[in-house]
Amino acid sequence: MTFYIILKYVDLAFTVYSFMLVAYVLLSWVPAAQSSAFGRFLEKLCEPYLGLFRKIIPPIGMIDISPIVAIFMLNFIKNGLFIVLQKLFFMF
Repeated sequence: MTFYIILKYVDLAFTVYSFMLVAYVLLSWVPAAQSSAFGRFLEKLCEPYLGLFRKIIPPIGMIDISPIVAIFMLNFIKNGLFIVLQKLFFMF
């Protein structure tokens, strides 16, 4: 029972971070919103993760597709973590 509660909280954490990434990307369309306290808070949390992908994936013209790849990778990591946790739980 506690295993499923742990999985639920891990899923919630990944979901919240995914929404934070989407909000940060949407704030980039409004320059005044990025300089707000909420925008700076999201920048501190999201930019280190997005920076990893921006080093690898160059923008296509004026479009930066690295946030899309970052969100897909975050979901891939979440699913992999769930599989590992389930294997560990059912092993013991």
